Amino acid sequence: MFQAKARADILKEVVNVVSTLVDEAKFSMNAEGLTIKAVDPAHIAMVDLTLGKDAFEEFKADEVEIGIDIDKLSQFLKLARSDDIIDLKHDEEKRRLNISVGDITRRMSLIDTTGMSDPKVPSLNLPVTLTVKVDDLVQGIKASETVSDHIALVASPEGFEMTCEGDMDQVNWKKSKKDMESLEAPSSVRSLFPLEYFSNMLKAVPSGSLATMHLGNDYPVRVEFKIAGGKGDVRYLLAPRIESGD
Repeated sequence: MFQAKARADILKEVVNVVSTLVDEAKFSMNAEGLTIKAVDPAHIAMVDLTLGKDAFEEFKADEVEIGIDIDKLSQFLKLARSDDIIDLKHDEEKRRLNISVGDITRRMSLIDTTGMSDPKVPSLNLPVTLTVKVDDLVQGIKASETVSDHIALVASPEGFEMTCEGDMDQVNWKKSKKDMESLEAPSSVRSLFPLEYFSNMLKAVPSGSLATMHLGNDYPVRVEFKIAGGKGDVRYLLAPRIESGD
């Protein structure tokens, strides 16, 4: 059993975060709320999202898993204004999710979850932790997108920088420690990442938010941020591209 009411803007944030990596996802519900864990088809990135029951206007659920076509859900949510209340009801008998806003109801067939992976979040010991305003990061990303398809994240005790090197041009975005929300870096680290993935992840972070990143040398980056006005948590993991030694 699952039925809930939620503001459209909160559901749009969830869809934004998940659609960055996958077209369909398994939504796992219990009495405490909703969780989504998914890995992109290329196995380069992962999302781990938790939305507490207090993020909803109303929420009732037993232990249940439903497979949702994210694109269909996104299309429906485009019909709603941010402060509209969306009504969600799981019809177990017909294996559908009934979604209503105002006078419109969509009965959406669900995807079979048996073939969907249940990814485990790896526990990584990443030595550097830093927190910055996401809008600043997105500005640095936008400057990099025409230069190369990879971006280097470099942290040191003095600050944090993102560097993008193409065949001809280079873009460098830099923040010193005093201009960051926080920085814990016992040593210098550097990792290279696919720019498109990293860019899409950051663009899914609500504007005006803070993003916390955990970094190591040639290790995945973990990006953490809040959604739903602090009532939801998101963790993205992105695998590095190991630079060749030549």
